[in-house]
Amino acid sequence: MKTFIRFPAIILTSLTLSFLFADSAFAAEPDFGPLQPLIGTWKTVNPGVDVAPGRTGSPIGQGGPAVEPFYEIRTFEAAADAVNNSDQSLVAIYYKQEVFRQRDDAKFHDQRGYLIYDKKNQMVYNSYCVPRAVCVVAEGKAGAKMTLTAPSRGIAESSYMTENATTNAFSMTIDIGADSFTYTQITKLKSYGKDFTHSDSATLEKIR
Repeated sequence: MKTFIRFPAIILTSLTLSFLFADSAFAAEPDFGPLQPLIGTWKTVNPGVDVAPGRTGSPIGQGGPAVEPFYEIRTFEAAADAVNNSDQSLVAIYYKQEVFRQRDDAKFHDQRGYLIYDKKNQMVYNSYCVPRAVCVVAEGKAGAKMTLTAPSRGIAESSYMTENATTNAFSMTIDIGADSFTYTQITKLKSYGKDFTHSDSATLEKIR
């Protein structure tokens, strides 16, 4: 007499999924285009320069140009892909940016975001948030050197920031090499009741 072993449906489903994931492991790697060299960990070569509005009671005075030399560590890693509206295919790398004052090693800026590549349309997007209740999306033509600018609806912020320290514009130029990259970014603010140009620039090299 023959004995038949009946597997529960859930086991068969799990086995099927296992084979599907195994097959997908052999699929082609995502094409990150000009963003590919960024994957890894980077650190500033020489101190970068941050120019921001001075705080109330600071030596520079409220709203004055406070110049702060800094160093930063930035890590980029492959993230995910996405399709928008059925016709825009994107791939993204996630990044973590931590910025420290040169004079005392205190962290004064933390940023989390994605650099996103649209191969078909040769566009790159920088989508990030900072823990000031501010988020930005900037975009521009893809390339080893590119300028990414926030469109008219590319900045979101809390009502407090809108009323007290609103961000009116953002633009970033980045020049990517094999083992180093340089960036300069300009953020147009209205802080302490007056316009202010907040700037940052640095050169980083890959450390791993």
